Amino acid sequence: MDTPDTPEQLRARALRHLVRREHSRAELARKLAPHAESSEAVQRLLDELAAKKQLSDERYAEERARCLARKYGAAKIRQDLRAKGVSEELADNAAAGLNEVEKAKQILARKYRQPAATREERAKRARFLEGRGFSHDTIRSALGVSSLHTE
Repeated sequence: MDTPDTPEQLRARALRHLVRREHSRAELARKLAPHAESSEAVQRLLDELAAKKQLSDERYAEERARCLARKYGAAKIRQDLRAKGVSEELADNAAAGLNEVEKAKQILARKYRQPAATREERAKRARFLEGRGFSHDTIRSALGVSSLHTE
C-alpha cells in the first residue's frame, strides 16, 4: 500500500467492517492498522466509534457467545472471546448467561440419535462434550450419570 487512508476513509472502512458483523475493539484495530497512518489514528477512531456506541466489546461478546453456544460450552466460549481481545470479565459474563446442561443435551441429541447404552459409549460422549468446552459437572448432568468413572 502506498499511502495510508485519510481519517474519513479509515472511518468508512471501519464502518464497512461493523456493518457486516460485530467486531471486538482489538479485532477491528488489527484490521484497520495496515491502512492507518499511525496506531494513534486507529485508537482515536475506535474511541470515537465506542463513544457513539457503534463499537462495543460487550455487544460483540454477547453476540459471539450466542453464536458459539450452539456448538460449544462456556470454557470454549471464554477461550474464544479472550483470543479475540475481549476482557476476561466480559468473556466470563457472556459465557455465564448460558444454560450449559440444556445446550449439552441438545448437542448430544443432534450428534447421537440413541441414548448411550454402555459405559464405553457414555465415556465417548463425555470426551466429545469435554472437547467442546463443557465442564465435568455439566457433562455428568447431560449424560444423566452420577459419576463418569463408576458405572
